[in-house]
Amino acid sequence: MTQIRREISFILTLSEELEDRLRISAQKEKSKVIKFVVQYEAFIGEKWKPIVRYDTSHGFSHKDIIHWNSEIVKQPLYFQDFNIAFTFATQIPI
Repeated sequence: MTQIRREISFILTLSEELEDRLRISAQKEKSKVIKFVVQYEAFIGEKWKPIVRYDTSHGFSHKDIIHWNSEIVKQPLYFQDFNIAFTFATQIPI
């Protein structure tokens, strides 16, 4: 039996002034999230800049805090699976 992989990707605007947003993408097999990225971005100096990113790019769920000087601080997320981490990331952007 072939597993069907579904992908979602969208941008959620967080303010009426269009100054901040969440960029969300995920891949699922059946009801299981197998990877995701949720990035909080702010419009600063005529550019969209990443501020906080939740993702699974290193095989585990984690939060990256991206400082103005491009320094990135990585913090692991201690959830039992990617579904819970993804839900957390989409509800708590910073």
